[in-house]
Amino acid sequence: MNKNIIELKNINKRYEDKEVLHDINLSIQPKEFVTLLGPSGCGKTTTLRIIGGFENETHGEVYFEGDKINNVPPYKRQINTVFQKYALFPHMNIFENIAFGLKIKKLSKDEIDKKVKRMLKLVNLEGFQNRSIDSLSGGQQQRIAIARALVCEPKVLLLDEPLGALDLKLRKEMQLELKNMQQQLGITFIYVTHDQEEALTMSDRIVVMSEGEIQQIGLPEDIYNEPKNRFVADFIGESNIIEAIMIDDYKVNIKDTVFKCLDKGFDKNEEVDVVVRPEDIQITDIEHGMLKGTVKTVVFKGVHYEIIVNDEKNINWMVHTIHMSKIGDNVGLVIEPDSIHVMKRRG
Repeated sequence: MNKNIIELKNINKRYEDKEVLHDINLSIQPKEFVTLLGPSGCGKTTTLRIIGGFENETHGEVYFEGDKINNVPPYKRQINTVFQKYALFPHMNIFENIAFGLKIKKLSKDEIDKKVKRMLKLVNLEGFQNRSIDSLSGGQQQRIAIARALVCEPKVLLLDEPLGALDLKLRKEMQLELKNMQQQLGITFIYVTHDQEEALTMSDRIVVMSEGEIQQIGLPEDIYNEPKNRFVADFIGESNIIEAIMIDDYKVNIKDTVFKCLDKGFDKNEEVDVVVRPEDIQITDIEHGMLKGTVKTVVFKGVHYEIIVNDEKNINWMVHTIHMSKIGDNVGLVIEPDSIHVMKRRG
């Protein structure tokens, strides 16, 4: 097993009387693409800045390849950062911007030329080296900022919402390009975003944060399909989250209807939360439904319809389906055992 390249142990951070990080423990392995995901103010950027050395933790330890680096300044860490604001030098052309760090390291002219040209090829900007920064689009400027950070060959690249200023189409293109770059170079990427789709698209592992604490760490598929609590289920994608009673292993009571599920290990009659993803509910004719209800709203979303069905217990179920229903239709709902995920109820 690889030695962790980054390790955070019991990290706490306070600003005067406000605690913004509480007991953060996180291990990141070489060549991983790890995303810190959560809403504004959850502590993800503060965590990133502590890794980079731009913030000092109030308590806890930061390790790089097994060595404690709490007191190592940013410029001595083998870590580079790409910020949302590109911070490119307007008086320098593209080549000079990318070469800046290499010149500080006093590399030879030939070596600088070779490395900068390789980076321009990697970010799909070959032939642009003599152009001014002002002549570039936002997406191109972001590519230059990434190239400048990568050209010095850091072992870890920190990215703080780097695509936030781009339009949706360009964001999606850059997500794929970033992932390809990371895989080609074999550099550890630690990425901060509040965009769930972005995290699911790019990451090897996702760290979901809320109010200064880690809620769950896992593969994108596990975070989506097996959320640990209501916050994660609600924050990642669309969800139906219903209060229920776990009456026994593999049996959950949702508003007086007993469903088979794949979950076990809960106390008998324990109060739980159940999450069912909208795409995992099937609308059928009323006679064959496990639940019966009335279609309240129908919204066309492009690739599917989003339909709200109000059942006999007055629960509103969100359904994503390619089949249209009409408002007022009486329908049945089918939920298979592997579509039901049972979670501990949060106090």
